[in-house]
Amino acid sequence: MSGRVLVVDDNKVIRQLIRVNLELEGFEVVTAGDGAECLDVVHQVRPDVVTLDVVMPRLDGLRTAARLRSDPRTERLPIAIVSACSRCEVEGGERIGVDAFLGKPFEPTELVRLVRRLMHAEEPHRADVHVSSPRY
Repeated sequence: MSGRVLVVDDNKVIRQLIRVNLELEGFEVVTAGDGAECLDVVHQVRPDVVTLDVVMPRLDGLRTAARLRSDPRTERLPIAIVSACSRCEVEGGERIGVDAFLGKPFEPTELVRLVRRLMHAEEPHRADVHVSSPRY
């Protein structure tokens, strides 16, 4: 099964790395350079999963996730934080309702497994999938 993933990261190299790995597995990938751009395109793109970096200009990943959760059109959209997460960021993400965390650096197979799991989750919101231990 393929699906559409919106990859949000301010680092162009990381965006490209994630894009290539997901496209090789049959996913359609759309990218955004920060949270503000994500919010600008999410309703047109209509992704099945969103991956968010935390530290980005204009609008960071946690505030982007909070906005996605507060919008009825995206409140159930599976969200994964893909970042070098601190304990504070993980706890903040869990309060917001982020579904999964994947620590950087990550193995491409972990990323693909995470995206597939979020796409197949019966109840994506609050799925609480933790593929990789965050670095504290």
